[in-house]
Parts: sequence; C-alpha cells; structure tokens
Amino acid sequence: MGRITRFEKFGVFVVIYTIATIMWGAWVRITGSGAGCGSHWPTCHGEIIPRAPSVETMIEYSHRLTSGLTLLFTVALFIWAFKAFPKGSKVRLGATGTLLFVLAEAILGAGLVLFELVGNNDSVARAIVIGFHLVNTFGLLAFGVLTIWSAGGRQWASPGVRWKKWVPALTFGLLAVGMSGAITALGDTLFPVDTSVGLMERLQADLSPSEHFLVRLRYIHPLLSILVALGLMLVAISPPRADKKGTFASKLLLSLVLSQVMLGWLNVELGAPGWMQLMHLLFADLLWGCFIWLALENLGESSSTELT
Repeated sequence: MGRITRFEKFGVFVVIYTIATIMWGAWVRITGSGAGCGSHWPTCHGEIIPRAPSVETMIEYSHRLTSGLTLLFTVALFIWAFKAFPKGSKVRLGATGTLLFVLAEAILGAGLVLFELVGNNDSVARAIVIGFHLVNTFGLLAFGVLTIWSAGGRQWASPGVRWKKWVPALTFGLLAVGMSGAITALGDTLFPVDTSVGLMERLQADLSPSEHFLVRLRYIHPLLSILVALGLMLVAISPPRADKKGTFASKLLLSLVLSQVMLGWLNVELGAPGWMQLMHLLFADLLWGCFIWLALENLGESSSTELT
C-alpha cells in the first residue's frame, strides 16, 4: 500500500461528516424537534429561511442544512470517483451506492415530516419508518466504507469458509439490532424510563399488556444485541487473516463490541438519557463501519491501485 490519496482522504471526511449528521438527526428526535418546521418540506413553515425561529425550529432547520451538505459532498465524491477510476471499479460502485442511499435518506426524512411522523407521534407507522431509517443509514455507511477501502487498490477474492458463513448472518444480525435499537430509542424518548424502581420491577411493569407497544418492545433490543455481540466476538478473536491489518481490525472490532455492550448496560441503568443515546448510536455506527471494513479485508486481497 502506498500513501493515502486525496480521494481516500475526502472519502474518510464524507463518512465522518455523515456520522456527525446522523448524530444530529438523533438529537432532533431526542429533543422532540422533528416538528420544528411544521409539516413543511423542503421549506420550513413555508419559508426558505424561518423568521424568529424557536429552539426546536433551529434544531430541525440546522439538521436539514447539514443533511443538504451531506448530499453535496456525496455528489462530489460520486463525480470524482467516475472521473478518476475506470469502468468496473469498485470505487464507482461504492460512490454510486453512497449517493443512492443519501437520496433515500432524504426521501425518508421528508416522509417523516410530511406525514407528521415526528414529535410525540407514537404510531406503528413511525416505528416502522424509524427502523428503515436506521437500516438506510447503515447502508449509506457501508457503501462509504466500500468506497474508501476499494480506493486503496484492494480487490475482492474468494472468501474463506468461515466468512461465507458468518458475514451474511452477522450482517443481518447487526441490521436487526440496529432496527430494534432505533425503535427502542424512540420508545425511550416518548416514554421516559422510570429509574426510581429496580430493573426487575421496571421489567414487570413494562411488559404489562396495558403498556404501549413501544414500551413492551423495549427489551427485545438488549437480547438481540447480546446474541449478535457473541457472534462478533467469535469472529474477532479468530480472524481468518493473520497479517497486521487484519489483526488490528479484529482487535478494534472486539474493543468496539465490548464497549457497546457496556454502553448498552449503562443506557438501561441510567434510563436512556439523551447524551447516552447519542454515545450508544455513535459506537453503533463505528462498530458497523469496522465490521464492514473487516469483512472486506477478509474477502479481498491487495492489488495494484485502480486510480488513473
């Protein structure tokens, strides 16, 4: 591997900026600011620039602006990829996928606003859209990682038996964990956790048939997380590749999994405060990105750079 190219640096910037935008979107939900611009999109209360905006309006409007920049950065990445890399390049595939998922993200965001699935809305429809919203952000990050990874001149090779078996299962597992986590976070925001009682007493109350479905679903996420975490740790402690990069990625994945499990436990114990939800989401995005990178490393082999 040679020096990091300007394209790779820009790709890293786009991925980092995208994660920051995702975090800000979560803050919009946590603060109940999703209806800050009313049911108007792309305008805000029917205006291009809102006058005398409330705090909620400022939060929602700033999220729209940062999301718009994400689109511009992704378009730039797409154009650069098609100018600098040849036809059939995995870089082009990654940049195209990134752009498509950003556009899908905009559509989902607009749908949430136009159909008023924001604020205190606690409908099944909102829960479903929130789940798909999370899956879409994971897809966006995955293609962003693919763009950076393939820009370094790597090519896919035939995977080993272990990765043929584990990658699809763990990918599906992580998506399920992410969806359940997004729905759980929505429930924690709309129905704050009562931390004045013990965990077992809280569990008994939350699972009552009289409780809202978002409250009753609260404990599916931790159970799924534990199962998937065990699978990730099994892969991380026995990486197929023994080189330094494969070993580093495996150690990083293991560290992120253990950190995420600890953050999840703290999130439950503390009653899911907003700042902890943000931390939990950040590590979820980092863990997902590391998993995708490790999977690509173990499905691929180094080759001469594709950059022209």
